Amino acid sequence: MSPAIELFAVPGLPVIEPGDDLALLIAERLDRPLQSGDVVVIAQKIVSKAENRFVDLATVKPSPEAERLAAETGKAAAVVEVVLSESVRVVRSRPNLMIMQHRLGMVMANAGVDHSNVAETGAPDRLLLLPRDPDASAERLRTDLSSRLGVEIAVVISDSFGRAWRRGTVGVAIGAAGLPALVDLRGTPDMFGRTLEVTVIGFADEIAAAAGLVMGQADERQPVVVIRGLRWAMPAASARELIRPPAEDLFQ
Repeated sequence: MSPAIELFAVPGLPVIEPGDDLALLIAERLDRPLQSGDVVVIAQKIVSKAENRFVDLATVKPSPEAERLAAETGKAAAVVEVVLSESVRVVRSRPNLMIMQHRLGMVMANAGVDHSNVAETGAPDRLLLLPRDPDASAERLRTDLSSRLGVEIAVVISDSFGRAWRRGTVGVAIGAAGLPALVDLRGTPDMFGRTLEVTVIGFADEIAAAAGLVMGQADERQPVVVIRGLRWAMPAASARELIRPPAEDLFQ
């Protein structure tokens, strides 16, 4: 672990549009050079925008299942249809809430389908989906940034999740490249020499949560944060490693 870390936002990024070269925009706006070992944390929303993960609600025809769930939750049927299209099951639902298992395995509100900070007032009503493969998106950005800047970095794509047993949202990693998403300390000694038996750290999630303190979640417009000073020894592993396998899920 590191005795100290530094976090700083990449300033001046424009509103991201489909097809934008995110790596180029980030590289052009860095106000200090990146160093090998830096972790670039990028908000999911701008990755999804660059990848054109928009859905125009005017084109959506709700299914009977969407109509039924819309009546139960009070949400627009077209929105529910989009959520269902990104999901493999409804975990829980009640008025104004749908907890879904996303097609990638994550359990999250509305399957990550977002309506906030998506379009300006008066623009067509659109929803924004998660990237098709966030780990692959993270690897592309890591490769491109490392090549452009001549340093080996890691990339985490972050999103805001609620927690089942606690209030409030925190940043979590939905994509990662160049670092271990999990750090397994089982079998290593604690400070008194006792062998750890269950300690596995969600390293990429901790990184995403730390970056969230700088990013914000409203109108801060700081969707890219660099974290400097982290150290790790384990090989890189994707954010898919963070998803609990069904056999370990005690609450299904």
